[in-house]
Amino acid sequence: MSQFSSQVSRRKFLVTAGASAVGSVLLKGCLGNPPTDNAGTGTVPTTTSPAVVPAANINPADAPETPKVKLGYIPIVEAAPLIIAKEKGFFAKYGMTEVDVSKQANWGSARDNVEIGAAGGGVDGGQWQMPMPYLISEGKITKGKAKIPMYVLAQLNTQGNGIAVASKHKGKIGLKLDGTKALFAQLKSTNAQFTAAYTFPGVNQDFWIRYWFAAGGIDPDADVKLLTVPAAQTVANMKTGTMDAFSTGDPWPYRIVKDGIGYMAALTAEIWPDHPEEYLAIRADWVDKHPKATKAILKGLMEAQQWCDDFNNRQEMSQILAGRNYFGVPVDVLINPFQGIYEMGDGRKIDDKKMATYYWKDARGSVSYPYKSHDLWFMTESVRWGFLPPDTLTNAKTIIDKVNRGDLWVEAAKEAGIAAADIPTSDSRGVEKFFDGISFDPADPTAYLKSLKIKKVQV
Repeated sequence: MSQFSSQVSRRKFLVTAGASAVGSVLLKGCLGNPPTDNAGTGTVPTTTSPAVVPAANINPADAPETPKVKLGYIPIVEAAPLIIAKEKGFFAKYGMTEVDVSKQANWGSARDNVEIGAAGGGVDGGQWQMPMPYLISEGKITKGKAKIPMYVLAQLNTQGNGIAVASKHKGKIGLKLDGTKALFAQLKSTNAQFTAAYTFPGVNQDFWIRYWFAAGGIDPDADVKLLTVPAAQTVANMKTGTMDAFSTGDPWPYRIVKDGIGYMAALTAEIWPDHPEEYLAIRADWVDKHPKATKAILKGLMEAQQWCDDFNNRQEMSQILAGRNYFGVPVDVLINPFQGIYEMGDGRKIDDKKMATYYWKDARGSVSYPYKSHDLWFMTESVRWGFLPPDTLTNAKTIIDKVNRGDLWVEAAKEAGIAAADIPTSDSRGVEKFFDGISFDPADPTAYLKSLKIKKVQV
C-alpha cells in the first residue's frame, strides 16, 4: 500500500489537531460538553447502565480470548450502535463484559489514541470516518509516519449527516447550487469569501460538502474557503458569524436550526441516498491476537444495530445518547431526525423515514456489512481531490483486501444465526447514484472520475 500519497501530510493533520484542540476548549461551554479527559489522552470517563440482555450460551470453544476492549467514539449519531451495544448489554451477551466505550475529544485525538493503543492509555479502535483506517495503516496521518495496521470490520450506519448554512444565506443557497457561482464570486471579491467547515480533512464529512459544492459548479478549492473545525465548535462559529456552513453528523446540524442561527441546506441522504457513513475499525494486532473476541464484538454490534433500527426503540435510544456522559444534548434534537423528521429551517420540512439514519438495513440491503465497493469510492474520491495519487486505483484491490475484513463480519454473522438473506454474498453493492445524475460503478472508477467536471486529478 505504498501507493498512498504523502500529499495527505502529517503537517496538514497537525493543523487539524491544532484546530481540534481549540474546539475541545470551546466545547466545554457548548451544548453540555463531556467532563475533563483522562490524563490528557483526549478520552473521557463514561458511565453505564446495567446490562439488560441475557448472556448467550457461549460454546467454550468460541469464548473470547479477553472480555476487554477499548473503543473510541465521537458524539454524533454514527456512534449509536457502539453505545447501545454497551448500554443494553449486547457486548456482554457474547462475553465482552468489559468493553470501554470511550468518548474522544475530536478526530485528531482518536487518531493519536489508536496509535498509542489501549495498553498505553489510548484505544484499541472504534468509530472512524473513511478512509482514516487506511491512512492510519499506511502512516499517512500518524506521528512520525508510523504505520499502524488497521482492520475495517463493519459499517456503523448510513446517512445521518447534513450541511448547515448560516441564516444570512437563506433563500440564496439550498440543496442545488446551480446558478449560484456569481454569488460565491461576489463574496470572494469583497473579502467575505464563503467559509465552510468539516470535522477532519480528506474523509467523509469533507467529501460530502465538496461533492455538494462541485455538483452545483462551485470549486471547493477555489471558490470557497474550507477549514477543519470540531463539530460542536461549529455552533459557536455560526453564532459569531465567522463561518458560513459546515458538514457533520447529527445532532449538530439540526442543533443549528433549533437554536435559530442557521438552516439545513441539504441532508446527505438527499445527496447520496443510503450512502455509507462511518465504520468500526480496530488495530490489526489486537484483532489478530483476539479473533474470537473480535467476532464477539461484531455479534454484539449486529444485535445493537438491529435494536437501533426498530423505530419503537428510538425514543429510548435518543434518551441514552442525549445523556451528559455521551452526547450531552437535549433529547429533542435527536428524536425527530431519528424518525426522518427535519424542520430544515428555511421553510422546507422533511417527514420521510427513508431520510433517517439506519444501522442494520436500508433500501439497498445490509448497512452493517463493510462493502469493499464503498471503500473503493472513498479512495476514488480521495484521488479526485488530490489527496491520493491516481495509481492508488491501479492497486486498489490489494490495498482494500489488506484492510477490509468483511470475511470476519460474515463469520460472526453466521455464528450469531443471522438469516442468510441478511448476509451479503458479494463485496460490491453495485452502481451508486448521486443527486446530480452522476453514477459510480465500482467496476470502472476511472469512468466516474472522467464524468466529474470539477476535480483536481487529470484523467
